[in-house]
Amino acid sequence: MTKRSLLAAVAALALPAPAAAQNAPVQPAGRRAAPPAAQPVDPAVARLRDAALNDTVAYDILEGITTEVGQRLAATEAEARARTWAVAKLRSLGFRNVHIETYRMPVWLRGQETAEVVSPFPQRLSLVALGNSGATPEAGVTAPVAVFRTFGELQAAPAGSLTGKIAYIGNAMEPAQDGSSYGAFGAARFVGPALAASKGAVAVVIRSVGTDAHRNPHTGGTNWPTGVQPIPAAALSVSDALLLERMAARGRPITLHLTLTPHFAGEGESGNVVAEVPGSDPAAGIVLIGGHLDSWDLGQGAIDDGAGIAITTAAAKHLLDGPRPRRTIRVVWFGAEEPGGFGGREYARVHGAERHATAQESDFGADRVWRFEVNLPAGASVVTDRLQSALAPLGITRGRDPAGDGTDVGPTIALGVGSVDLNQDGTRYFDTHHTPDDTLERIDPAQLRQNVAAWTTMLAIVANAPEEIGPVPHRN
Repeated sequence: MTKRSLLAAVAALALPAPAAAQNAPVQPAGRRAAPPAAQPVDPAVARLRDAALNDTVAYDILEGITTEVGQRLAATEAEARARTWAVAKLRSLGFRNVHIETYRMPVWLRGQETAEVVSPFPQRLSLVALGNSGATPEAGVTAPVAVFRTFGELQAAPAGSLTGKIAYIGNAMEPAQDGSSYGAFGAARFVGPALAASKGAVAVVIRSVGTDAHRNPHTGGTNWPTGVQPIPAAALSVSDALLLERMAARGRPITLHLTLTPHFAGEGESGNVVAEVPGSDPAAGIVLIGGHLDSWDLGQGAIDDGAGIAITTAAAKHLLDGPRPRRTIRVVWFGAEEPGGFGGREYARVHGAERHATAQESDFGADRVWRFEVNLPAGASVVTDRLQSALAPLGITRGRDPAGDGTDVGPTIALGVGSVDLNQDGTRYFDTHHTPDDTLERIDPAQLRQNVAAWTTMLAIVANAPEEIGPVPHRN
């Protein structure tokens, strides 16, 4: 997913011009420098792009996995069924070298989840446990609530001030095309529970990190640093979180009864499903693409991330059915992304020594691609120019930030591998992200096809580029 902060994007817009540009001749008033000449689009690339606008493969994959498998919680029997389904589907589509690469990881399972305001205004609340949450006793816990409308307010709370209390953490997430609110306000979920625990809280409830106003709470993982004992941690629906804040505004103490009984069930097996479109030049490097196979357990895993595996696989299929590309295209349906990126790290461990030209993933739903960004070596700058010309008819413009976004491909990119990001419109993504509403009905088939066309175009150019696509500087 594209999760860069809005501040970073604003800062990028305000960066001073490069030295060469600062020394460029000043244009006379009323005249502007002509833009660089557009690269001609290879007719073969244009044909592939336009044919992909009528793609049916992506929707078939997405409809199949949501119907025949459904939710795919990491390292559970459901994710294992999904891997079996994936192998059969990829082989039926004609991909080569289809196989599963397994690994072991901790298994977290959801339990009972209830909450109600005991006083001053008794009401039941809608919530779900966060991934990696600790548990209450079976009978639950009853405690006063300390209300923090922002993560910053929680940070300012003195040490020990939450002893014996349930912390509530709010946020002000709003829709954004680039999804930047997720990074800006996600701290309430990512690290808020651990911070509250370090200050003595017995449990935490947060306002869901989402942009809807429904009573569907958003789950998602939270992190516990070494030395911090996990405590019960849950997300309230946005509506219920705002209800709790309105109660607090009346100035009377709030007491909450909370029951959460998730547990860790030892170790289980997850795995990455790998398939390939073989290339003609093994020395030219691998073009790695994919998304994550696992999902949270509340919905069907359609936007997160059935769409991503469907889009990238369908695009690769368009290359598979044509002339053999120069570079091997490797499609990976990564396992266990949601609980902490296990599949991406395992792929880099196993395959990091192999020559990769680029690595990129789709993990931001299925709404239209509106921008692309690159991180390629200087010698491959003409590849960027080709992408710009070929993607423009799809309404896709070139961004200014370096590419390299994604939990699953991040560990591979960190080894010095280049990338091309195809940024999707995230305006409505966080309405249903990690909720029971993550279902097939959230997918717009026309926008799904535009995604496939964008990815097909990118693959047709990058996988066949005659230029060397070598390493880029390593990332920390």
